[in-house]
Amino acid sequence: MRFLTADYLYPLNTKPIKKGVLQITEQGEVVNVFKSRRDISSESLEIYNGILCPGFINAHCHLELSHLLGLAERNKGLLNFIETMQKRSNYRTSKILEAIENAEIQMIKNGIVAVGDICNTADTLFQKQKRNLQYYNFIEIFGIRIREINSKIDKGLSLREKFRDIGQKATIVPHAPYSVMPALMKKIASNFDDYDYTFSLHTHEIKSENQLFNMKNGQLFEWLNNKDADPSIWDNRDNFSDILDELFNNKTIMVHNTYVKKEDLSSNYYCTCPSANLYIENRLPNYKIFNEEKLCVGTDGLSSNISLSILEELKIINKNSEYDLNTLLKIACKNGAEALGFKDLGTFEKGKSPGVNLLKNLDEVKVLL
Repeated sequence: MRFLTADYLYPLNTKPIKKGVLQITEQGEVVNVFKSRRDISSESLEIYNGILCPGFINAHCHLELSHLLGLAERNKGLLNFIETMQKRSNYRTSKILEAIENAEIQMIKNGIVAVGDICNTADTLFQKQKRNLQYYNFIEIFGIRIREINSKIDKGLSLREKFRDIGQKATIVPHAPYSVMPALMKKIASNFDDYDYTFSLHTHEIKSENQLFNMKNGQLFEWLNNKDADPSIWDNRDNFSDILDELFNNKTIMVHNTYVKKEDLSSNYYCTCPSANLYIENRLPNYKIFNEEKLCVGTDGLSSNISLSILEELKIINKNSEYDLNTLLKIACKNGAEALGFKDLGTFEKGKSPGVNLLKNLDEVKVLL
């Protein structure tokens, strides 16, 4: 049994506790939270300088793109980034797998205990079988032409089963409203089953996405037309609620939200990836409009970031919002665990095994459990 204490304890299901004590088993299960060190024998206490909080949840990542670190130029916009990602397969399998392993090691060192990971391939399967981290695998589908619908669904179902066969959570999800036509969106939603918990959807990532649906013009409109995209993508949608209807209003984590407006927000969870937003579009969301209880954070992948650190993401949010520290840590831990359905993580509550991070001067993470 261990009794951990620091300057402040952040359980995240209650208010922060000055010099609070966390009682935890050697395996990491929370036994109790004490409001005072006086309740515990001084010989039993492990005293640290800094802040104790649960392990971080990386609510949005692209682990399989880790080998693309530095490939995409900064601030060139999303469409340029997408075109650059077409080169993802121009690498040896050994290099891809090595980059995936190193990226996971980096996340663990940075205090991350669970990940919402986007998967277009089976490249991460080998690493995930090691169960170093908990993953919710989002099997992502693109489809802008009617003739592609059945093949896209069949491929998604096949990949989903590969992940489920090794005991991984896996759900087929659409990439984004502009890259998935309504008929395919509904087909994806119809394959949501009892093993699924939530969808994930890239949304409001660029200004021209709003132009596409509201005005039927703009850069994204032209790009899709050049790709011979089915016009139902924009003709059959006038506002964001139309897309949610296509997903049968199932739980969905909305990712990026760089250009989202308050009137577009729903009761779903919203995930911000500030480093990636700055890397690609050099813009951040308006954090004032979000429900603090429904906002979580991700790193995106190393194709659009220089590191996989939730603490670094929080520093950016802190500089661009009015959130207090307790709210920032809820965004990093509690909200992400709830969004992804990891009931054992996110808070220091009895019976949970959420991991323990020690934050020193808010510049360094030390993993205690």
